[in-house]
Formats: sequence, C-alpha cells, structure tokens
Amino acid sequence: MVSDVPTKAVLSTIARDGSGEFTEKRSRFLCTLRRVSTMDAAQAVIAEVRQRDWDGRHHCTAVVLGTQGETVRSNDDGEPAGTAGAPMLAALQGAGVSDVVAVVTRWFGGVLLGTGGLVRAYSKAVQLAIENVGIVQRREMQRATVTVSAAEAGRIENALRQWIDQHGGVLGEVQYGAQANFQLMFPPKELDALERWSTQLGRTELSYQDTAITEVRK
Repeated sequence: MVSDVPTKAVLSTIARDGSGEFTEKRSRFLCTLRRVSTMDAAQAVIAEVRQRDWDGRHHCTAVVLGTQGETVRSNDDGEPAGTAGAPMLAALQGAGVSDVVAVVTRWFGGVLLGTGGLVRAYSKAVQLAIENVGIVQRREMQRATVTVSAAEAGRIENALRQWIDQHGGVLGEVQYGAQANFQLMFPPKELDALERWSTQLGRTELSYQDTAITEVRK
C-alpha cells in the first residue's frame, strides 16, 4: 500500500556542466557550473577552478546537495558579506536545482559596484550559466517486475504499455524464456493502481525492488 504521508518533490538538476559569463563596469564574472553528488566533489571543483583561473581576484561559491536540497553551502571569498555566496545560492534554489556547485570568478575591473551591484552581478552569473546548460527534471520512481507465462507475454505487454502511458511509467528490460519478465518504473503513488491492474488482468505476478531517482528528459 502507498503511504498517506506526503513526500517532498525531488529537485531537478542541471542537464550538463557548463558556464556563463558577462562583464559589468569592466569587471568580468565567470560562473563555472558542475554536477556533483558530494561535498568532497564540490570542493574538488572549487580547487580546480581556483587553479585554472588563478588570476581572478575572487572565487565565490555556492553548493546545493541532496534530492531535496538538504545540504547547502556558500562563500563570499573576500567580497562584502552576503553580496556573493548568498545570492548565488538563492539563484540555484530559485531555479530548483540540486547536486550542483557554482563557482563565480571575478576579475576586478577597477570600478566598485556597491553591495547591490555585487548581489545582482553574482546572481546574474549563475542565472546565465543555468540558462546555458539547461535543467533536467528528476523523479523518484518505484521499480517492479511483472512476470507472466510465455504464452501470455504478447497480451500482457500490450496492456502493460497502455498502463505505463496512462500512469507515467517507463518500460525497461524485457526478458523472454519459459516466462516473460517485464521491468518497469513508475511513480510510487501509482502502486495501488498497478496492483489493481494486475488483479483485473489476471495471470500476472508482481515483485518490487527499491525506488530510484530517474532523470526525465523531454
């Protein structure tokens, strides 16, 4: 049975690694955006950017980790407190992405931007990078196997494909032998619907595996 306790939606992530940059009053801002799954991986990216762009005056950072963005970090790296890392983090959270690190390198152009100008510049750098790389949605999906006799495989497969189309599922590997095994993934909230479908159709056996986070590319 499906639990009645609501769960938070799984956050999206960036579709690929990339960057975004612009110049504001002769200061150049370059945002490096990478997918990461741990804080150690994020720190490695930050160290890599610092070494690559060694001549930049500031390397400000923001990190969001976890399927629901449970872990966040930000750093102003010498800019006035709250003018770089925090707005960068807000830009990531505003885009609804997680498992990502953003590093904005600033080459100072000799003109002070003021606190408001810095907040806008660091936010803009992250937003431009997100626009350039794109966003991919992620969903938590229940994995299951439908097992039927070889003689029933054709009938069941047609019906299963219809069910998947109607309930947001994905058909995976199909194994044929003395029995046919259909691997599928579907939203956990549809578990009861799958069991009703199986009962009504008859001659099917359901087994469940753990849930998995799946990227949904359209």
